[in-house]
Amino acid sequence: MTATTDRRPQQPFSLPNPNDLLKLAYQTFQQGKGAFSLAHKQMNTRVLNAIKPLPQRNQSLPPEVFQLLQRRMQTLLETDWQDVERGVYGPELVFENAWDEFLKFYPLVIWDGFQTWMRLSEKRFQEFSPSIDTNGYPKYYLQNFHYQTDGYLSDWSANLYDLQVELLFNGTADAMRRRVLASIAQGARAFPEVTGRDLRVLDVACGTGRTLRFIRSILPKAALFGLDLSPAYLRKANQMLSQQPGELPQLAQGQGEALPYVDDYFHITTSTFLFHELPGPVRSQVIQELFRVTKPGGTVVLCDSIQAADAPELEPVLAGFPAAFHEPFYRHYITDDLVAYLDKAGFEQVETSTHFLSKYWVARKPSDRPENPEN
Repeated sequence: MTATTDRRPQQPFSLPNPNDLLKLAYQTFQQGKGAFSLAHKQMNTRVLNAIKPLPQRNQSLPPEVFQLLQRRMQTLLETDWQDVERGVYGPELVFENAWDEFLKFYPLVIWDGFQTWMRLSEKRFQEFSPSIDTNGYPKYYLQNFHYQTDGYLSDWSANLYDLQVELLFNGTADAMRRRVLASIAQGARAFPEVTGRDLRVLDVACGTGRTLRFIRSILPKAALFGLDLSPAYLRKANQMLSQQPGELPQLAQGQGEALPYVDDYFHITTSTFLFHELPGPVRSQVIQELFRVTKPGGTVVLCDSIQAADAPELEPVLAGFPAAFHEPFYRHYITDDLVAYLDKAGFEQVETSTHFLSKYWVARKPSDRPENPEN
C-alpha cells in the first residue's frame, strides 16, 4: 500500500489587519470601562443602602428598557469608532484615559459617594462649604447638581467630576462628547481661507476642559476659548489643557447668557451638557448670545441630554433622572424646544441627532458672503 502525499497548497500565513486589532482593543477598552462602572454602582448602592437605607423606590428598569439602553450604547461606540476610521480624529483620542488621575481620585469618589448619599437622603441640595463665597452667582447655579459636594464651586468637585460622569454613563461620557467633533471640523471647512490661530472656537460651560482637549486634537492650531462660571473648574481646565502641546486655550469666567466677547467673533461656538441645568428663559438667552458672537457663516454645535420626544420608550429613565440626581430644570428641559430658540435667534439649517443618551443640534448663522466665493 502506497502512502499518498497531500499536495494541496498551504495557505500563506498573514498578519491580522492592524485596524481590526485596534478596533478590538477599543471594544475591549470600552467593555472594561462599562463593566467597572456597573460594578462600582452596584457595590456602592448596596453598601450605602446598608448604612442608610433610602425610602423604597422602584429603581429597577424593565428588561426591555435595559436592553434598549445596551443597544443604543453599542451604536454610540460603533459610531465613535467609525469617526476614527473616517479620519475625523485619531485612534489615540478614543484610548485617552488619565490612569494616574483615576488612581488618585477614585478613592475620593468612593468617599464623596457617601456624602452624596447622605445629602440625597436628607434632600440637601443647596449646601456649600463655608469657605466658598456664593455671592455674585445666578440663583439657578447655586445647586448641588447631582447632589455632589459643593456643586460646581470647589476644587474637590472639579477634581472628581470627569470620573464621576464616566462612571454614571458606564464609560461613555467621552464618546458622547466626541460626537460634536465631526460637526466642528465641518464648520471649520466653511472658512477655507482662515488658517491657524485665525480660526476661533468658543466652548461655553467648558468645565474641566474635556471638550476643548478633544477640539485641540482636530484643530491643533486654532485659537480655542473656554468660558465657565466656576473658578475651580477653570483651574482644573487650565491644569488639564496645559498638558497638551501648542497654545493654551484662553479661559475666562462668565455666564453663557452674557458672553464677554464682541459680536461676530467666533467661527465655531459649542456647548456640551449645559442646557438641561438652565431655566428655560436662560436657555433662550444663551442661544441668543451664541448667535451674537458667532461670525456670519459660522456654526453652533450643541450637545445635551436626549429629550422626551426623542425616545418615548426611555421615559422611565428620563423620569427618574431629576429626582435621583437633583436636576431641578430637567423636567422642563426634556419638553423644551431648542430648535425654536435657534430659529428665533436667527440660526438656519438646524439639524438634530441623538446618540445613546445625548442629543445634538447643529446650526449655521446666515452668511454675509457669496455661497461660492472664488477666493
